[in-house]
Amino acid sequence: MRLAIATDAWDPQVNGVVRSLKETAAVLPALGIEPHFVTPEGLPSLPLPTYPDIRVAIGAGPAVAERLDRLAPQAVHIATEGTIGHAARRWCLARGLPFTTSYHTRYPEYVRARAPIPEAWTYAWLRRFHEAAARTLVPTETMRRELADWGFGNLAVWSRGVDTALFRSRPGAAPDYPRPLMLTVGRLAVEKNIEAFLSLDLPGTKVVVGDGPQRAELERRFPGAIFLGMKTGEALAEIYARADVFVFTSRTDTYGNVMQEALASGVPVAAFPVPGPLDVLTEPGIGALDEDLAAAIRQALTLDRARCRAVAEGRTWAAAAAEFAAALAPFPRRERAA
Repeated sequence: MRLAIATDAWDPQVNGVVRSLKETAAVLPALGIEPHFVTPEGLPSLPLPTYPDIRVAIGAGPAVAERLDRLAPQAVHIATEGTIGHAARRWCLARGLPFTTSYHTRYPEYVRARAPIPEAWTYAWLRRFHEAAARTLVPTETMRRELADWGFGNLAVWSRGVDTALFRSRPGAAPDYPRPLMLTVGRLAVEKNIEAFLSLDLPGTKVVVGDGPQRAELERRFPGAIFLGMKTGEALAEIYARADVFVFTSRTDTYGNVMQEALASGVPVAAFPVPGPLDVLTEPGIGALDEDLAAAIRQALTLDRARCRAVAEGRTWAAAAAEFAAALAPFPRRERAA
């Protein structure tokens, strides 16, 4: 089955959405599904306000329609609600074809953090976008319940896995910083709540991996922290493996792939007791949840690294891809290309 995956989030962006799509697509051929991405590549774009490194494609409608016509997919999944996603949605609706969508990002909370726009308004806009889908895929059961409370329907869970070959315990010398080494990884933006970690008075070294619109401000306010910028692949995996504890600061993420990467690296997680951490840190002995983040960090430092790794080994992208595949809405046979 030829599957078109329409997404506004794509290279060179480094985030959980892009990672989840790529990892899932890598497994789909083994399930008899041939994935093809429809992305902003090759289209003119404008920077998203307050997110200059995230760009929005302009004039996407004709280009997306042409790409989909040429591909002649047998199913469509719309991963994001941007201009690419809207163009793919219009293409399907104009032809009376079913499609699925996914919900990755809490846009209402992110918008509210930057402008006096009620969350209910943004949720209403998102609900309208997703209500035409045969199914909307969400990363956790908690997220499914939350969106159902906002009036979303046809919800299904598409969980996440982790690359346990890349992210693993690694022998070798520890970095030349005072221990414990407390690591956080992610976009440096206001909704990620990084300052809740950086403002703590704790012994050891705070290490921040990532980039974003808040980086300059955070570096200025917290000169004692180590800011390493964006890291990927082996360089990122090496940093995870050297950490003593991973600190997840967000209260608004729908999942938090970085927590899975930390666990696979044998690193326990400290976080707030909110959706995301509550869905990832489900087994005992792999993380500590507390409204007092310093207390969570102290507790996480006592946990068994081998236990973290063992739990992560059971969370595969193959299992996540099977959930994704089962939720797809193939076109009626008469609409399929030969």
